[in-house]
Amino acid sequence: MFRIIDFIAAFLGLTILSPIFLAVTILGFFDTGSPIFIQTRVGKNQREFRLIKFRTMAKDTESVASHLASKSAVTKLGNILRKTKIDELPQLINVLKGEMSLVGPRPNLFNQTELMDERQKLGVYDVLPGITGLAQIQNIDMSTPKQLAQIDKQMIDTLSVRNYFRYIVLTVMGSGSGDAIKPGK
Repeated sequence: MFRIIDFIAAFLGLTILSPIFLAVTILGFFDTGSPIFIQTRVGKNQREFRLIKFRTMAKDTESVASHLASKSAVTKLGNILRKTKIDELPQLINVLKGEMSLVGPRPNLFNQTELMDERQKLGVYDVLPGITGLAQIQNIDMSTPKQLAQIDKQMIDTLSVRNYFRYIVLTVMGSGSGDAIKPGK
């Protein structure tokens, strides 16, 4: 049932939000010269897929988890996109393709081995990764792998249609601060 909701919502979202996609893409060309960011992530059953986002950091930024990235790598436009969570919108394409769900555990990088181990133990990779979920609205990011895996498992075990829409609404209403960036630099 969630797959049908995901597909319809992603299709409608891409259609309705296409003017925003166009505007951010144009602005992104002026900001970094490359507005789209594609990165290999860990998906369902630990299969790799290519996550699509709007670029928020300089093109030469090292491919690490956001909490390990330097604050100075985030561009001016990128800062706005992150605060408004608009940088996540292209993931609707991943949802449409069946690689992600609107709600699920955030997909990690393959070099996040501690998180991968914790998630593997709890069966988190048995479901599609998502754009948002319980951890995101509670501001739990990938810097605390064990806690994140436990919250992901809790979300999976308690996911209902009500909670699915609740997580989406809370995210749209501003709950959660988005991916954390290393402070100071």
